[in-house]
Parts: sequence; structure tokens; C-alpha cells
Amino acid sequence: MKSFIGTYECKIDDKGRLKVPSSLIKQMENFDDKVFVVKRSVFHPCLEVYPMNAWDKVMGKINKLNRFIKKNADFIRMFTAGVKTVELDNAGRLQIPKDLMHFANLQKDIVITSAGELFEIWDKEAYEKVIFIDEADFASLAEDVMGTFDEE
Repeated sequence: MKSFIGTYECKIDDKGRLKVPSSLIKQMENFDDKVFVVKRSVFHPCLEVYPMNAWDKVMGKINKLNRFIKKNADFIRMFTAGVKTVELDNAGRLQIPKDLMHFANLQKDIVITSAGELFEIWDKEAYEKVIFIDEADFASLAEDVMGTFDEE
């Protein structure tokens, strides 16, 4: 499984054009996708950007849900709300749609951070608040999440 690596501080202009760092562009090429899917995050006020292959895997799971169960239909609607496809332009920029910029409160200073086979786009101030956690809290979180992980 391919994964993105890195955290980058960037700028976004008023029109929603985000200049992607060259090292991230090189990583994007490893996914053999020219089109990416950008969507609202479920848990935080940020955006998630999926290579099309990774998005297809997620949608494969979602498409197995029974839409005649109301909570499934509600989840699918909310999960896919505002989903857009984007491509790098010739200048190495992604055009972030206005509605998604508003959702993530993207101002001028942003952070792009890797999250496995996708990457996230954050307002810089919001990102710094989310990652601010003391060592003991992070150690406890790591233990809860990874402590029982079995590599079989």
C-alpha cells in the first residue's frame, strides 16, 4: 500500500488555488492518478484528498451499505456531501472549491499533512491546535490505538 509522507506549510490564494510543494507532487505521481477527490473530513474541519484508486476503495465499502436503512442513507449523503474531483494544473496547483474552503475555514496560511494513502488540507491555526497534545496524552493515545495491534 502506498502512503503519502510529510507535512508542508503552504499558501492558498483568494481564488482557492493551492500551490502544491514539488516533493508532494512527486509523491502524487506514484499513485498513477491524475484526478484526485477532495472532501470534507468526518471528524475535523479539514479537507481530505484521495487519489482516485484510494477513493474507489472507500466507495467500494460504502456502496455495499443497504440504502434502505435510513442511517446508512444518511451517512452516505453526509459522507459524500461536497465531494469534488480536482487535478493539478500546469503550474502545480490544486483548485479548491469555495464551499470546501469555507468548510475548512482555509485562509491564507495552510498545512498539508500526510495521512496514509490520502493527505489532509488544514487551516494552519486549526492544525496547530489539533496536534497540540502533551507527551503523556499522546503516549496514552498510542497505547490505546496501537497497543493491541497484532501483525498477523
